[in-house]
Amino acid sequence: MVEMGRGKIEIKRIENSTNRQVTFSKRRNGIMKKAKEISVLCDAQVSLVIFSSLGKMFEYCSPSTTLSKMLEKYQQNSGKKLWDAKHENLSAEIDRIKKENDNMQIELRHLKGEDLNSLNPKELIPIEEALQNGLTGVRDKQMDFLKMLKKNERMLEEENKRLTYLLHHQQLAMEGSMRELDIGYHQKDREYAAQMPLTFRVQPIQPNLQGNK
Repeated sequence: MVEMGRGKIEIKRIENSTNRQVTFSKRRNGIMKKAKEISVLCDAQVSLVIFSSLGKMFEYCSPSTTLSKMLEKYQQNSGKKLWDAKHENLSAEIDRIKKENDNMQIELRHLKGEDLNSLNPKELIPIEEALQNGLTGVRDKQMDFLKMLKKNERMLEEENKRLTYLLHHQQLAMEGSMRELDIGYHQKDREYAAQMPLTFRVQPIQPNLQGNK
């Protein structure tokens, strides 16, 4: 039982869904307000997470911290393990990867010639060797590229010669065919003239002797 003014209200599940949702909204806003107030007024670190009956999440966390930090602090102070061994191993692996990434970023800056003032001569030697190896690799790659270009150039030249040769022979063949057609045409013309009757052959024009008398 909870006292509300002069009356008492029994704390139990509200059966009416509409009333239950209205009550949830009011109480949620109230507890969120109280969490913000105690965080500001008392400089306390507060983290609050609420899930509705439908699974919707509402949260508040003090600006000076985060939920993950609050959970970590809770685990340390309560002695309770919030994460199993699998999650702990995963967290350790993430930390290891982050550390490796940080180291790689530092090495990359060094290879670019940045942040070298803090290094001693011995630390500069492997950087110089890495740069020399990188330069050698780049030059070898350039040579391979030039060799490939020359190879492709030779292949193109050979292909051009082959096409030129084929085109030349095709032109010769076409010229030979045209000569054969021309010879055949004149030969048929002579054969046709030889077979034509004498009456159809062209006779020379004779002068009209009677008309001149």
